[in-house]
Amino acid sequence: MTEHTWSYTSTSGHLAGADLTGYKVEATDGSIGKVDKHSDEVGDAYLVVDTGVWIFGKEVLLPAGTVTRIDPEDRKIFVDRTKEQIKDAPEFHRDKHLGDPGYREELGIYYGLPFGGRPF
Repeated sequence: MTEHTWSYTSTSGHLAGADLTGYKVEATDGSIGKVDKHSDEVGDAYLVVDTGVWIFGKEVLLPAGTVTRIDPEDRKIFVDRTKEQIKDAPEFHRDKHLGDPGYREELGIYYGLPFGGRPF
């Protein structure tokens, strides 16, 4: 159910090997921060977003399947979730969760079918 959650869609404009660090991330209802770290590993692609003042001192992890469009000219990434949906995701702690398959599964389920009714 969640395997495509961790891959960029073919229509997102993602180019393998592109450095997305520093790109602004836009939810459907506004900015959520900037990319601090990312992976484009096949089947395990994600963005770690520093939320800055929006959720002060927090980072969020977004599976690549949430990305709808990447605009390299404006250095922006657009995701198909609202700020509230992202804020309500399972809490992310880089040192604890980055390589944790249990957290990856929990997040994959959260960002999977319930929002939008379609698998990624």
